Amino acid sequence: MSIRPEFVERIFAGTKRYELRRVVFSESVRTVVVYATAPVGRVVGEFDVGAIYALAPSALWEAVKPGAGIDEQSFKAYFDGCQVGHAIEIAAVTSYPHPLPIGAFTARPPQSFVYL
Repeated sequence: MSIRPEFVERIFAGTKRYELRRVVFSESVRTVVVYATAPVGRVVGEFDVGAIYALAPSALWEAVKPGAGIDEQSFKAYFDGCQVGHAIEIAAVTSYPHPLPIGAFTARPPQSFVYL
């Protein structure tokens, strides 16, 4: 899953406990491999998936705001025009001691996510 470096830092610091997405997996996923986008451009770790919420954005904000890792204005801007927003609960987190190139997993970085 491609995630911006600022959010990757919050995930591994434990202050971001939900990854927010407009579109979520259609298959069952237990572990997310985290690709930090530019300028990092590396696979930096992974996290186990807890619950996945699919709610109207206003209800989703109320459910996840303490662990969303963003402010309400940014949240609303991201989900503007969406009927349903998704929050992937971040369970156990593992940071790789040596970030890996994306080529160790797939041919190129995913736009959002890719199944491995």
